[in-house]
Amino acid sequence: MASPSTIARSPASKTAWQRFVAYMRKYWFIYLLVLPGLICMIVFNYGTMYGIQLAFKDYSPRAGVWGSPWAGFSHFRDMIEDPNFIRALKNTVIINVYKLAFGFTFNVLLALLINEMKIRKVKSVVQTCVYLPYFLSWVIFAGLVQVFLEYPSAADMGGVVNQVIVSLGGTPIDFLKSPGLFRGILTVSNIIKTAGYSAIVYFAAIAGIDPTLYESAAIDGANRKDMMIHITLPRILPSVAVMLILELAGLFISNFDQVYNLYSNYVLSTGDVLSTYIYRISLGGGTEFELSTAMNLVMNLLGLVVVLLANKIIERLDVQGIF
Repeated sequence: MASPSTIARSPASKTAWQRFVAYMRKYWFIYLLVLPGLICMIVFNYGTMYGIQLAFKDYSPRAGVWGSPWAGFSHFRDMIEDPNFIRALKNTVIINVYKLAFGFTFNVLLALLINEMKIRKVKSVVQTCVYLPYFLSWVIFAGLVQVFLEYPSAADMGGVVNQVIVSLGGTPIDFLKSPGLFRGILTVSNIIKTAGYSAIVYFAAIAGIDPTLYESAAIDGANRKDMMIHITLPRILPSVAVMLILELAGLFISNFDQVYNLYSNYVLSTGDVLSTYIYRISLGGGTEFELSTAMNLVMNLLGLVVVLLANKIIERLDVQGIF
């Protein structure tokens, strides 16, 4: 029979603080490596959150953020009553739904199709070509889009796309000044630029699948399509679920760099999104910092709610989420 002193010294009888100290002594070096990143996150991510109070104040540069008088929820009321905000919110959601419906599914399909390539050199060339656009900034990539979609003028024949249209007997289209086409241009250009990088996550998940599963399926007479549907796709489903949740997190947030470098006054009705509208009323010449802060706060809170709901739904489907 164990003595009382032995029981007192047993791991089960240790306090939570003692267990914590023992754990930190064992893994201190790992946490030391994490410490610089943690400090940077606290300083630059959490430390700047004091600016959120601008959404509830009438900001005065002389008084500063802390000294400005409180305004309650008046800026949120102005936001709801602003027709330009409603238009920008609508455009943001529609464009992101397009990207989710077409871009997200394309990324998964792209990874599956490239994985089915059997000639290693061809597969490497395709992967490199698909990855390359991601490493270009949106300034450069938007310039390429403008060159390809350029409308013919007296000085030149226009971009490649319009040259093809004219050669086929059609009428050239001024793509970047057509409100009805602008959302599609944003969606397609985003897919071309980001598909390769997004597919890397699925390639990593595919690499972790046990090869014996494919060998057993081949012995049983399964073809490549059956293996892709019944082996590959189910085993990368957790990665697909995580990527879907992360995509939904940006449902109310638009890519400012992409839209700002492509849009113009001609397409404001369908191309003006929240990020460009917030920029115009604040740093882009306006002084409505309180209203822009209120918009950012609401959009980020809505994104958080969407992420939590999506994670809960995915967990009910018996797929691991991000929480």
